[in-house]
Amino acid sequence: MTSAPSFKDHMLASLPALRAFARGLCGNSARADDLVQETLLRAWASRDSFTLGTNMKAWLFTILRNAFYTEVKRAGREVPDPDGAHAGAVAVRPTQGARLELRDLKRALAKLPADQREALFLVSSSGHSYEEAAQICGCAVGTIKSRISRARRALATEMGMSGQDDDRSPTGQGSEGGESVLTRPASVA
Repeated sequence: MTSAPSFKDHMLASLPALRAFARGLCGNSARADDLVQETLLRAWASRDSFTLGTNMKAWLFTILRNAFYTEVKRAGREVPDPDGAHAGAVAVRPTQGARLELRDLKRALAKLPADQREALFLVSSSGHSYEEAAQICGCAVGTIKSRISRARRALATEMGMSGQDDDRSPTGQGSEGGESVLTRPASVA
């Protein structure tokens, strides 16, 4: 006893003709196979709209043809850019860079020993002089300078920056004023 061919059986029987038609349209076997696959996916998704007993091959060819022309129209609106040069020229620079750098700085600060982090915050964030920071921490001014210097070097290493030493005033302010201890070297006593 044989049953009537199912929707799937009709689709599979039409595959060779679909491939031949797609290769004729595309001229490229890889693109043709992709087009046939897209056709079969669309047909399967719309199988409820097909009436068994009607011309399955014509229905599938129509879907394939429409998919091909949709692809051609889409390709006409797209700019070929295999090396990414065009996309790089029109791209908007990412806005999250500063946020990511801040996140990295927070992580690097968390890795510092508590005494270095404390000295760094007292002088850079709170605006205390080295002398005031030393008084608050109960240690010598040279110890504060040393802790800040080590903290800065550790941060620079952790964040992949290179530090270079230059002379700054012991108040925590450079000759230009307003610079953070995080962005400039401190003198080590």
